[in-house]
Amino acid sequence: MTKFRHRLATSDDLPAIATLMRNAIEQLQAAYLTPAQIVASRESMGLDTRLVEDGTYFVIEAGTLLVGCGGWSRRATLYGGDHAAALRDDRLLDPATEPARIRAMYTDPAHARRGVGRLVLALCEDAARAAGFARVELMATAAGEPLYRSCGYTLIERVDRLSPRGVAVPGAVMGKDLV
Repeated sequence: MTKFRHRLATSDDLPAIATLMRNAIEQLQAAYLTPAQIVASRESMGLDTRLVEDGTYFVIEAGTLLVGCGGWSRRATLYGGDHAAALRDDRLLDPATEPARIRAMYTDPAHARRGVGRLVLALCEDAARAAGFARVELMATAAGEPLYRSCGYTLIERVDRLSPRGVAVPGAVMGKDLV
C-alpha cells in the first residue's frame, strides 16, 4: 500500500497542481462525459488560487510525486477555477448558519481508487469542523459522485452546468453534516 503525505499547498505547487488537474479532468471524466463535455468542464473546473492563498488547500504526495489535491473554503464560491469569474463569490460564510465548501478535489489518474480522495475529504472535513462549521457542501462531478456518496454525502440537487458555448455538463450538489 502506498504511503501518502499531506501538507498545505504553496504558490510553488501551482504548476504541478494545474498539470494534475488537467490530467484528471481529461482521463477520469472520460468514462462519464462526452469529449465536448470534457472540453466544457475545463471552462469551469480547475485551479482556484484563492484556496492556496487562504491556506485551505492540501496537496497529497507519494514520495516526490504529487498524486492528489483538494481543499475547503469558508468562501461562498461552490466550484470553479480562477478563469471562471462568473462563478466566483468571495463572500465569507457564517459557520453558524452556512456550510463550508469542499473544493477542487483531483487525483492523479495513476493513483485513482487508492485512498487519495478519502484522505483529502478527511483533511478538509477536519479543518472545516475546527473552523466552526457544522456542515459542508460540494459540487460533484459524475466521476466524483460515487466517492462522495461512499463518504456519507447526500444529494441536494442535480444540475447541468452550462459552458459559455452552451454545452451541458452534469453535476450534483451534495452535502454532509460534520457533527
